[in-house]
Amino acid sequence: MQGNRRHFLATTGAIALAGAPAFGVHAADYPSRPIELIVPVAAGGGTDIVGRAFADAAKRYLPQQPIVVMNKPGASGSVGTAEVINAKADGYKIGLIICEITIIPNLGITKHTASDVRPIARLNADPSAITVRADAPWQTVEEFLADARKRKDPVTIGNAGPGSIWHIAAAALSDKTGIAFNHVPFLGASPAVLALLGGHVDSVTVSPGEVAQHVAAGKLRTLALMADQRIRNPGFENVPTLKERGIDLTVSVWRGLAAPKDTPSDVVATLADVARKVAEDQGFRDTLAKANLGLAYADAAGFQQTIDRDRAFYKDLIPKLKIQS
Repeated sequence: MQGNRRHFLATTGAIALAGAPAFGVHAADYPSRPIELIVPVAAGGGTDIVGRAFADAAKRYLPQQPIVVMNKPGASGSVGTAEVINAKADGYKIGLIICEITIIPNLGITKHTASDVRPIARLNADPSAITVRADAPWQTVEEFLADARKRKDPVTIGNAGPGSIWHIAAAALSDKTGIAFNHVPFLGASPAVLALLGGHVDSVTVSPGEVAQHVAAGKLRTLALMADQRIRNPGFENVPTLKERGIDLTVSVWRGLAAPKDTPSDVVATLADVARKVAEDQGFRDTLAKANLGLAYADAAGFQQTIDRDRAFYKDLIPKLKIQS
């Protein structure tokens, strides 16, 4: 009887183990269906370009299944990010997180924070750029600020929504210069730029990549960068930094991949390997360069350092701006 009992337990144990999910087996089978990449802003802007460029290049390194981009804009990225946070942690729904995830918790817009996702890799980073229409009366950032300072009606600055990085950039400019601006929100950088082109706002503080094609076409003019140093992007080589003009202000955006917090390590490792290969892919690099978007790859550990740095920076900065909701 005792021997039969031991045989029964051994047999049922083996069956249970065979039926249990094993990380090694999961990794070998992953992905067995399409992966959804949530881009938390409207289509057409820099974040969307990075997400779609990644998905396109990933076909070469994850050929068995496609990565499908889904735009989920709203609340400065928090709508799309919340969907990633609440998704099943199996690697089939991941997100392109943006620096707003370190900003909006300080504004009371959302309860989730960067601690609620698992970083995979940073792909891109770009500074804020003060851009106006080419037919605007301001040729330099000094002229822009001087006019804004003396105007009865505030200069309008379009942004990607309350608490977005470009809203923070404009608010920080106001804080540094003592100039009041009228901040006009949109569902992303692309709609804000379209509003500028249509003459509905006076300026935007989005990244160079998001205005590059219009600058090249002679429709827009970038007056200054919120960066530590000038950039080499074609058409922006002669654009000064605010620091050169005596305004010590640096504000930049970053974009990177993340998964739900409890996603298995082997699945994350597969995605991280794809991200590393995509960052080295010439097609991906060419797409970013064509869009004037800066390649800034960092692995999960390096990406986490960026996140931690900005969480501390915005926790200190935002109360000074007095824009809490």
